[in-house]
Amino acid sequence: MPPEDDRRYPQRPLVGVGAIILKRDRILMAQRGKEPLKGWWSLPGGALEIGESLKDAVCREVREETGLEIRPLGVFEIFERIMRDAGGAPEYHYVLIDYICRIIGGTLCAGDDVCRVEWVRRADLPTLQITEGTLGVIQKAFGNRRRYW
Repeated sequence: MPPEDDRRYPQRPLVGVGAIILKRDRILMAQRGKEPLKGWWSLPGGALEIGESLKDAVCREVREETGLEIRPLGVFEIFERIMRDAGGAPEYHYVLIDYICRIIGGTLCAGDDVCRVEWVRRADLPTLQITEGTLGVIQKAFGNRRRYW
């Protein structure tokens, strides 16, 4: 994974992956422990590494951040996040690919670049500071969960 400074003001958009993991009326969320967006909540995930498949990346990122082993079931959503600096220049630009995933092992614990991981009730999501675009993807996943789970 590139260091944080290599992600700022990129030459090209970076590819990131995220895991949508539902359990009844809850979703697994991770609170970012580092910049950008330190303290904000998001889906477990991170940046694709050179030579790594998307599925391998989402499995690695979830393992590093949550201690859980997962099986990606399929791509659920693709969107982009562009964060601009005060002058309007793109400081960060990500293309994010979120997978529907199932837990197949491991023990839940915060690791890597997150400070907390929690099963958050759907009703409690609006009380969290969630990264831009993520809440819409989560609500869509809850609305379509019978199709995938």
